[in-house]
Amino acid sequence: MDGAVETSPGDETGGGVHRFPAGKGLRLDSGARLEPLEVAYKTYGVLNETRTNAVLVCHALTGDQHAGSVNPVTGRPGWWDSVIGAGLPLDPSRYFVIATNVIGGCMGSTGPASVNPKTKAPYGLAFPVITIADMVRAQAMLVEALGIETLLAVVGGSMGGMQVLQWAADYPQMLFSAVCIAAAPRHSAQNIAFHEVGRQAIMADADWRAGAYETESVRPEKGLAVARMAAHITYLSEAALQRKFGRELQRDGLSWGFDADFQVESYLRHQGAAFVDRFDANSYLYITRALDYFDLAGQHGGVLANAFVKARGVRFCVLSFSSDWLYPTAESRDIVRALNAAGCRASFVEIETDKGHDAFFLDEPLFDGALRGFFASTAQARGL
Repeated sequence: MDGAVETSPGDETGGGVHRFPAGKGLRLDSGARLEPLEVAYKTYGVLNETRTNAVLVCHALTGDQHAGSVNPVTGRPGWWDSVIGAGLPLDPSRYFVIATNVIGGCMGSTGPASVNPKTKAPYGLAFPVITIADMVRAQAMLVEALGIETLLAVVGGSMGGMQVLQWAADYPQMLFSAVCIAAAPRHSAQNIAFHEVGRQAIMADADWRAGAYETESVRPEKGLAVARMAAHITYLSEAALQRKFGRELQRDGLSWGFDADFQVESYLRHQGAAFVDRFDANSYLYITRALDYFDLAGQHGGVLANAFVKARGVRFCVLSFSSDWLYPTAESRDIVRALNAAGCRASFVEIETDKGHDAFFLDEPLFDGALRGFFASTAQARGL
């Protein structure tokens, strides 16, 4: 398994950074070539002898490969430790779980903070623009390097769900099943608008330095924090914000100034401050642009069903959340209709919750049950 690390079932992890050899770079949708290419990943569990129990986990916008284990940068638990672990839907005693950091990211995969071989300095804005399809091509290269011909499943939420759809369109022969969570087949005007606000906040920061902040030993922390604050509002529902914070004050009485009077203000400021310690500003620009460019129907003559005509042998599960206004249920229904029109088998569940888009990260029993049921039936269908 070129580059793979087998681990003990349960709590041990493997992985690292897979460095592709010279001549094995990645041709991007933009026409540029990314070489050298590195993809950071972690694995949980053991790949079985028949190599049929591998599950690829795709992360959302600000995620990384530390899905089911402690993040070494933040010291916090993995971002999907509610799904990956002993007794959970993706139990490492049964599945070989692979989680990667997307290209363009900042946790080990080639991105704008990586060294540009031409200049021997960080790429910065010299890094080429990437797409969701480019991310998936890099993942497919890693899966092949690990000696896996067919994944039992590819699963992800939000941007991860978009990667799942791209996998089904581009590499259906490598999939037994696909789980798309809280995602959409393209970015809407509203989605693009929110991302543009975030990008402009970063670029307006005096320390951004036209993307060359790393070479000048500064960081656009204020702009990145504001970008995170604006985005975080979209991850929650109005009901969740009201339930968690309402109009509760931070202290007795008003400050009659511009300190964080309200608890919701303090919460957003905390989210922004914590984010800058773990994420790169240029990565944020590149990954949000990749999301904005995503339009799966547009890649297939304007007809979404055309994207899935070669995926009829793949088992699909599409999940949405009733209070998600970032990628509302209507967009998941569009995906299911397109899958049905293409002749694919697809199950669909809308989870009733007031937790908004981020519900797939949280304790949500109905979501947990849906995942458990689908993975159990999929494993049984494959004879595991």
